[in-house]
Amino acid sequence: MDRVMKPASFLDVVKTIAFGALGVRRRADHERETTRIKPLHIIVAGIVAAALFILTLITIVRMVVGS
Repeated sequence: MDRVMKPASFLDVVKTIAFGALGVRRRADHERETTRIKPLHIIVAGIVAAALFILTLITIVRMVVGS
């Protein structure tokens, strides 16, 4: 029987990016998600995550410096 894989949700893409960044993904999860997640989704989610990280750092520095 062939199972039809449903497309990955936004939360699935975010989890994949987070676990990949931390380096804690299992091989089975990687192989399962490879067929569901499109590379464009990973690129966009990675750019958004990087932008949020940079904005968070800038905000923390501004609060510490007091300007």
